[in-house]
Amino acid sequence: MPISLSSKKSLRVAKRNHKLNVVLKQKFKSIAKSFQEKPTAEALTKVVSLLDKISDNNIFHHNKVNRLKSRYSKMIKTNTKVEVEKIAKKPTKKAVKKTAKKMS
Repeated sequence: MPISLSSKKSLRVAKRNHKLNVVLKQKFKSIAKSFQEKPTAEALTKVVSLLDKISDNNIFHHNKVNRLKSRYSKMIKTNTKVEVEKIAKKPTKKAVKKTAKKMS
């Protein structure tokens, strides 16, 4: 047990910060899991904002946060490419070129 007043206060602060850090980590895990099941642009914004918050609080190293954001954004890009290819395969009408009429 801490003896001096400053060490007692330091212990109180450490306990409070630990609780907040655990809550943020659990929140990140749940949001990341739901994002990986169904990656959408809205879910990506939630994940990125939470990762920024975690980085600001020094829970995760900033390099780890950047790596995770990059991986999650790649998941969105690959899913949109598949959707775009499905849409692109639909037959499209060819545009008819109009010629200008000569005035005499």
